[in-house]
Amino acid sequence: MKRSTDRILTTHVGSLARPRDVLDLLWAKERGDDYDTKVFESSVRDAVSDIVKGQTDAGIDIVCDGEQSKSSFLTYIAERLEGFSPSEKQGEDLWVDSRETIAFPEFYEAHRNAREGLVAKPIKLVCSGPVKYCGHKSVARDIANVKAAFETNGAEEIFMSAVSPSDVEGQQPNEYYDSEEAYLFAIADAMHEEYKAITDAGIVLQIDDPRLLTYYISRPDLSVADCRKWAELRVEALNHALKGLPEDRVRFHTCYGINIGPRVHEMNLADIVDIMMKVNAGAYLFEAGNPRHEHEWTVWKDVKVPEGKSLIPGVISHSTPLVEHPELIGQRLIRFAEVVGRENVMGGSDCGFASFAATEQEIHPSIVWAKFRNLAEGAEIASKQLW
Repeated sequence: MKRSTDRILTTHVGSLARPRDVLDLLWAKERGDDYDTKVFESSVRDAVSDIVKGQTDAGIDIVCDGEQSKSSFLTYIAERLEGFSPSEKQGEDLWVDSRETIAFPEFYEAHRNAREGLVAKPIKLVCSGPVKYCGHKSVARDIANVKAAFETNGAEEIFMSAVSPSDVEGQQPNEYYDSEEAYLFAIADAMHEEYKAITDAGIVLQIDDPRLLTYYISRPDLSVADCRKWAELRVEALNHALKGLPEDRVRFHTCYGINIGPRVHEMNLADIVDIMMKVNAGAYLFEAGNPRHEHEWTVWKDVKVPEGKSLIPGVISHSTPLVEHPELIGQRLIRFAEVVGRENVMGGSDCGFASFAATEQEIHPSIVWAKFRNLAEGAEIASKQLW
C-alpha cells in the first residue's frame, strides 16, 4: 500500500454516482426483473473507465471503480453468497427506533418520505442454508474492469471495496445457524474468498464496515459498554476473514450510516478507537470532515498508530453540499500529520458519495468532483508546509 513518503496522498471511500443507463440496469437486477446481461457488462465497463478517469483528472492518487457494478455496498453481496432465500423478514434498519429517530422524529419521518419511490426495493433475503461464496465471476469482472481503467488512465494505486461480515449479518437475518456467532464466522469464511481475490490481483482491499459504529445508533437499549462488547466479536470475525492476507494490502473503513441529519447521538470515536485499531489492516478510514466529528482529531493524541500503518481521515464530507476550501483541507491534514506523523496520513472522504446508487443526488456529482479537486489542492498545500 502506498504511503505519504514525500507528499500527502489523496483517496476517498469508494462509491460514486452511476450513470443513468447503469442505474436502470442495477434497479432491474435489484427487483429481479429481466435485463440484458451483455448490455449491463459493457455499460459497467464503460462506467468504470469514465469514473477512474474522473478521479485521476481531479487529482486523486489512489482510485477505485466507484462501485459502478453495485447498486449498494450492502445488497451487492446477494449475488456473491449462496445460502440465502427470499423472505418477508426485514433485516436491520438503522432508522427504525434509533437514537436519532427518537430525538428528531419529525426530521427523519420527512427524510424517509422523501426517499420513498427513489430507492429500488431489493428482494429481502434470509439465511436458510450454509453460507458459501459463489461470486468468483463477478469479482473477477470488477477486478478486470478497474485494472483496465487503471492502465489506461494511470494513478498511484487502485483499491476495491468489499462489505464486512458484520454488515452481511445485519442485513440478512439468520434462520439456519444455531448461534449468531456461528452465522457470523460462516460469513467470514465465505467473504475471505472475495477478499483474497482482490489482494491476489494486486489491488488494495478496502473493508467497508459502517455497522461497527452504527450499531450504537440503532440500539438505544444498549450502553456504550454493551456495544463495545458486541464490536469485539465482529472485529474478531473480520480478522478471521482476513487471515493470511497481507495487512499492508488492506484498509478498513467505518462510518456512522447517516448522510444528512442532526447526528447528535452517534458513538464518539474515543469510545471505539481501540477496538477499531485491532482490525488487521494497514490503514484506517473514518469521519473527520464534518461538524459532528471534526473535533475528534485530538483523540489521536492518545492513540499510538503502529509503525507502518496509516490514517485516512475524512477531510471532505458526504454530509454537506458545501465544497470545502483547499486551505481548510490543508489545515485538517496538517493537524493529523503533526499528531501522528506526515508519512502516516492520507487525505480521504468521510464516506462514499453514492453508497446506495439511487440516493447519490443528495450531493450532486458535480459537487463531488469539485470536492475532489479541492482535496487534491488541499493536500498539495499541506505537503508544501510539511515537506
